[in-house]
Amino acid sequence: MSSRQEFERDLSVLITRLTKDSTEETGKKLNVLKDWLLKLRKENVVKINHSVMELVCAKYLIEKGYEVQLEYPLNQILTCDLYATKGLENLIVEIETGFIPPESALCPLTYTSARLASKILRYCSFAGKFALGMPPHYILPFPRALAKPPRNRTEEEIAKIKRLCDAYYQKPPIELEEIRNARIHEIYVVDVDHVSVLELDPETYLKRAIKRGIVYDYMPIEIREQ
Repeated sequence: MSSRQEFERDLSVLITRLTKDSTEETGKKLNVLKDWLLKLRKENVVKINHSVMELVCAKYLIEKGYEVQLEYPLNQILTCDLYATKGLENLIVEIETGFIPPESALCPLTYTSARLASKILRYCSFAGKFALGMPPHYILPFPRALAKPPRNRTEEEIAKIKRLCDAYYQKPPIELEEIRNARIHEIYVVDVDHVSVLELDPETYLKRAIKRGIVYDYMPIEIREQ
């Protein structure tokens, strides 16, 4: 069996699980999304571990009354994982699986913190609400200042986030105004095993994680030593 055939098999199994207790309308919408992912897989655009989380999250949003699109282009550069609309409201969800590229093997938390910060800052300008989706076994090390309402963010916190992002992302660079205005609205804990989603507000999520000893203010060593 080829990898594409395995991809299609796994999505079909997941759709069966997702539609077991759903309405016919929800099932139709999920199958349309599945077919879109199969098309993208033929183009080598998507991976199975990411796609199954998108579908589980999509069902959750569909049942909340959203119309959902997957791998939705926002402009010529950015494509978001889930783009959901309900009336005049729009929501972007980015799925995080915790992948670390080999070149960041010696600073995985710093790299991930910068990547998450960059995603939050860049995507927020395209939607009224922004959320991060994650598996239950993964902890998101995003800068804690981004969980605060923008009005409660200090200039020192803004400057730190700017330095963190600049260490990894310069084309284009993150602007200070983006940091001042961006915010995570929701965290979705996506459980593929049980085809369920737990929704948390980011401040509650951070408090739970910090109690476990996780620190969120990672900075590249070369910046910390300046």
